[in-house]
Amino acid sequence: MSAKKIGSLGSMGNSVSVASREAALALSSDKVSVHKSGIEFRSPTAFAEWSEMTVSLESPFDGSKLSCYGVVVACTGNKHSGYHVSMLFTSLTPTAEKQLGAMVRSEFGAG
Repeated sequence: MSAKKIGSLGSMGNSVSVASREAALALSSDKVSVHKSGIEFRSPTAFAEWSEMTVSLESPFDGSKLSCYGVVVACTGNKHSGYHVSMLFTSLTPTAEKQLGAMVRSEFGAG
């Protein structure tokens, strides 16, 4: 499995960076939806299902960073209209769950 990394989601840059050996993306925060169990985003590039990912999110409240690990569970779409990527977080610590819960309730979360 290939590892990917999603960079900061914060109130300053309002962007998410997705990078792997094959691709590097910069996505605006309006294309990202943070949930307490995962993240969804629109991408011009497809990601293989079951790919492992490392996600680093920046809190819109205090700028603290949260790192999560997960796996792509769905990637639908095509090269013409783009892809909808769903990732499920795995192995969240209680502290990470609390921080993520705060982000979900922020303007960046989806519920």
